[in-house]
Amino acid sequence: MQYWRSMARQLTYEDRQIIAAGLAEGLAYTEIAGRLERPTSTISREVARNGGYRGYQVDEAQAATRQRARRRRPGSVPPAPSGIDAYGRDPAAVREFQDRFTALMMRTGLPRMTARVLACLYTTDAGWLTAAELVDRLRVSPASVSAAIAALEQQELVRRERDPGGRRDRYIVDDDVWFRAWIASARMNTILAEAAREGARILGRRTPAGSRMRDTGQFFQHVGLDMIRAAERWRHLFSHGRP
Repeated sequence: MQYWRSMARQLTYEDRQIIAAGLAEGLAYTEIAGRLERPTSTISREVARNGGYRGYQVDEAQAATRQRARRRRPGSVPPAPSGIDAYGRDPAAVREFQDRFTALMMRTGLPRMTARVLACLYTTDAGWLTAAELVDRLRVSPASVSAAIAALEQQELVRRERDPGGRRDRYIVDDDVWFRAWIASARMNTILAEAAREGARILGRRTPAGSRMRDTGQFFQHVGLDMIRAAERWRHLFSHGRP
């Protein structure tokens, strides 16, 4: 079932970035397909019709796909109004932005599914979704969503609360999401600084290894404090009107 579902799902901008990265690494189509959990034939067709192994470009491939989709539509009738949401936005443009945002989050170190869940939540007007809604929107398994949510909660990028009916949890991103994540990262720098200072003491501060650990501790200590000061300044500015 998962195999056929993966075949039906169209390649996204994020998928194409992964394909391009795999080609740059010199990977075989089968290896790239494994990364995306797609049939090898899907990857080979995508690359062949978009410049080939050495000429594949993400933006050009994405644009060509949109053009092919438009050509497949019968006649030249303009899109129906139902294709525009309540705010006048083009759903296709929103989805493409989600793909780009996901790819950027992956570049910060987030795993693919974790980045997809964060992007989905962050581009939702309500600012929250239930697990079932995430499963439906992303077309993935409940277990994948659960693992991604756990990772995001650990980094304080999302929080959960019980819905008013008290039957389901909903996962929320709010105005403080990046502030909380930044502070969590600052706290981790403090922990690293303390560990490095302990390492310097154990190794001996006058030894090469101990000196290295001492310098590492000083670095993380100063960076952590600077991060906290910057976050508190942002909160002050934000609370007195957006800068």
